[in-house]
Amino acid sequence: MRRAHYGVPVSVLEMISVALAGVFAGTINTVVGSGTLVSFPVLLAVGYPPVIANISNGLGLVPGSVSGAFGYRRELAGQRGRLLRLGALSVCGGVSGAVLLLVLPPEAFEAVVPFLIVIALMLVILQPWVAKRLAARRGARHVHGGVLMLVAVFLIGMYGGYFGAAQGVLLLAVMGMLMDEHLQRINGAKNVLAALTNLGSGLVFVFVADVAWLAVALLAGGAILGGLLGALIGRRLPPMVLRGVIVLVGIVAMVQLLLD
Repeated sequence: MRRAHYGVPVSVLEMISVALAGVFAGTINTVVGSGTLVSFPVLLAVGYPPVIANISNGLGLVPGSVSGAFGYRRELAGQRGRLLRLGALSVCGGVSGAVLLLVLPPEAFEAVVPFLIVIALMLVILQPWVAKRLAARRGARHVHGGVLMLVAVFLIGMYGGYFGAAQGVLLLAVMGMLMDEHLQRINGAKNVLAALTNLGSGLVFVFVADVAWLAVALLAGGAILGGLLGALIGRRLPPMVLRGVIVLVGIVAMVQLLLD
């Protein structure tokens, strides 16, 4: 396949593929997290260099996180204080991760991303086991998560600003372990925090980095629809199906990066 310029995909079919990847990623991010493991490989496949693909992917998925949070607005009721407190840390972490991505040489990102994908895939696979363990510890958790929760949200935000795959899974796991809260309410909060992380890193990228704006627009349009779909089907679609697709696509992405 002929490689694309980082500004414009080379065919209508590739543009449709990017938009559909946005739908799928927006849906997965709202339900579980890890949508980047779908959209990021698609951007690589149509010819975007890894760093440009990562930056554009993060920006393109912001609207999907917002629409997913809107879909979970009932579960977000009464969480304003929590979201303000943790949201500020997510933004700061996202900005820090974005700066780290821009300061380090592109070769460093290309070298580390396959390993980050492996970690993300492991988290996706282990997520059901983690959820069961969290349910067993419900009585021992704190309503706000304490200082450890604050530190963890900032570090996850930094990771999200640098790469972002499975940051939703990380948030679900950590918030579930440390907070005495219903999982659906945690999932709603997770969507808000992920959106704020991507927004923080995106603001940095808009002003100082190369962005493939057509890819951003295509992903954003698809992700908005995906976020709304994810909120509708999040309680119905078997999580194992989504996890299987995520793992398969993630393996393909890792192999492609290693071959390149």
